[in-house]
This record gives sequence, structure tokens and C-alpha cells, in this order.
Amino acid sequence: MPETISSFASRIAHRRREPVAVQALRSTAAAVVSYVVALRLSSEPSPLTAPLTALLVVQVTLYSTLTTSIRRVNSVVVGVLIAIGFSVLVGLTWWSLGLLILASLVVGHLVRVDEFVPEVAISAMLVLGVTQVASTAWDRVLETLIGAAVGLLVNLLVAPPVWVAPAGVAITDLAARMSRLLNHLGEEPLGPGKVEQAAARLHEARRLDNDIAQVDAALRQAEDSLRLNPRVKEGLLFRLVLRTGLDTLEICAVVLRVACRTLTDLAKARPDGPLLDAGTMAALRQVLGHTAVAVESFAQLITAQVSANAEAAEARLTRELAVARADRDRLAELLLAGIGEDPAQWQLHGALLAEIDRVLDELGVDKRSQRLLEELDRHTRSRPTGRLRARLRRRADRSPSAGSPDLRER
Repeated sequence: MPETISSFASRIAHRRREPVAVQALRSTAAAVVSYVVALRLSSEPSPLTAPLTALLVVQVTLYSTLTTSIRRVNSVVVGVLIAIGFSVLVGLTWWSLGLLILASLVVGHLVRVDEFVPEVAISAMLVLGVTQVASTAWDRVLETLIGAAVGLLVNLLVAPPVWVAPAGVAITDLAARMSRLLNHLGEEPLGPGKVEQAAARLHEARRLDNDIAQVDAALRQAEDSLRLNPRVKEGLLFRLVLRTGLDTLEICAVVLRVACRTLTDLAKARPDGPLLDAGTMAALRQVLGHTAVAVESFAQLITAQVSANAEAAEARLTRELAVARADRDRLAELLLAGIGEDPAQWQLHGALLAEIDRVLDELGVDKRSQRLLEELDRHTRSRPTGRLRARLRRRADRSPSAGSPDLRER
């Protein structure tokens, strides 16, 4: 029984440290505090605008909170001003309501409140529908300001979560799916339905585009959580490590899709015979198998936050790439020797080798380091001092050269 209680308490403590749990607690606290403050300062009996604003303002990152607060306050103030003007001129009728909504939506786009354009119309309608327009209008503005201020204060006092772990998991999952696809490509389709099997793998490769879009969204959230966050140091380097790593995986996914197209065309060209002879197919299977391991090692390298893990991932990546390149050379020799037997397919054979070369080249540690340094130069070139640039360069050059920095919280 004590062990069960201890295990349950451990799970609860772990959940409290998760970004979703932290965000829920921060949002709840901000909404309650803003409501209590609004009860004292506003004349409204139930000033729910304040907690609503705080709930919407306290986003998952401090950077988003700052930008969202400004846009939301602008949307409410603009909506209130439009409602005051309409109440003075025409009052509330069916046609004035239509004009109010249309004007609010147009003005919302003009003042650039982005996703809060409907909030302009909502604020205007709520204020226009109340008898005491002037009093309600300013109370609503006051409640909005209270909610936005409390939301900002909560983010300053209670540091927002860092969404780096979900982004790392998303990248690792993407690499795992690409690895499975590479292993599937090494399995020779058999029987009369081999063209359909090859086409199914092509569709599997095309689905990677949706996976990359989801990973990109997770990475954007992680990048925002690092901006203006006092809990994180070396945020710029971390963002560049993950962003350039995802760019590499995206290029590899595109090349894999082309390789699947090549193998599908090869299957269509040989509907009754084997895709390749037994020896060549075995060599292709070995190349793709080691490339699959290299893709997963690359993902582990760019998401590693402990130096030892990054060094092990880099060593594994280097080893698998070396073996894959050796197997690729042997595959090239076998394909070259088989040209005499089937010269009509030499174009597809050459295309397949070129696609394998491109993937192996993109995963290379040297190219990875070069791309990371280029991004560091581009982001730090406008700095008035070169100290930050030099420090980030030293960290990028430090072993492992392409690994993720250590993002320990202060």
C-alpha cells in the first residue's frame, strides 16, 4: 500500500512538471486572480470579461502572451469605440446590427488584430446591446485591461513551460517513420501485385509531408517558448539546431518520395520478372537498412540534450553512414555489371543511386555542421558585438559538432 501511494504521488509530481499541466494551472490562476481584481475595480456585478481575457492572453509561451495581449486589448478597445459611435447615431436595430458587424470586421482587419478580428464585432455587439452604453463600455475596457495585465504578470512570476520535449519527440517519431519506410523499400515486392505494393510505398512516402507539417508546428511552438524565457539559456542555438535538423529530414523525405517513384517505375517496367537480381537486391537492402539506422541516429543527435548522448549518437551516425557508403559502392558495381543484361533500365538504376547519394550526403556530420554555422552567421550578423556570435560558434564547434546544446534550466 505505501508503495502504491508513493507511485501515485510520483506520477502526480511528474504530471505537474509537464507543459500541459503547467499551462492549465497558470491559466486557471490568471483567470481567478483577474476576476477577483475586476470585482473590486469594475462596477459590473459579474465582470467575466476579465477572466476571459486572462484565459486567452495566457498562451503557452511568454512571447505569444505578449503579442496576444496587445492584439486582444486593441480588438476590445476598437469594438467598444465602434459601439459607442453606433449607439450615439442610430441605436440598436436589425440593420444597424448588420452595419455594426460589417464595420467591426473591416476595421478589425485594418488595425491588424489577426485572429481577434471576430472579437472586435463581439465586443461591439455586447456593448451596444446594453442600455447604459457609456458605463458598460468603459467597464468592459477596464476588465480587458485587467485580464491582460494579470495574464502578463502570471507569465512573469510563473515562468511558462518550455515545449522542447514535445518537439524532440515529434522529430524522433518522424525519423522513425522514415526509417520504417527505408526498411520497407529494401523488401522486394513479390507476386502479381508487386506494382501495387510499390505504389503503396509511394503513398506512404507522400504521407510524410503531413508528418513534417505536424513536426513543424510543434517546433514553432518550441521556438516561441524559448523566446524571452528566463528559464532557458542558449535559446538561439537550440532553435537553430532543431530547425536545421528538421530541414535536413524534410529534404530526405522528398528524396525518399522520388526514390519510391523510381522503384515503382522499375516495378512497372518488370511486371513479370524480379525487381533486381538476388545479389543486387541484397546489396540494396543493406544500403537502405544502414541508411534507416543513420536517419534515426541523426534525429537522436539533434534532439540530444546531454553531451554523452549526443556523442554516442554522432558516433553511431558516422559509423552507419560509412557502412552505407561502402554498401552503396558495391551496389553501384552490381548495377553497372547488370546493364548488359537489361540496358533499358540504366536510367532508373542511375536515378536510384543518385537518390541514395543525396540522402547520405544530407545526413553527413560535416554538412550538418556547415549548415548550422551558416544559420548562426545569418542570425548573428546584425548584432552590434561579435561576442555572442563567437560564443555560439564555439558551442557549435564543440563535440558533438551537430548536436543539440545542453538546455538546462536556470
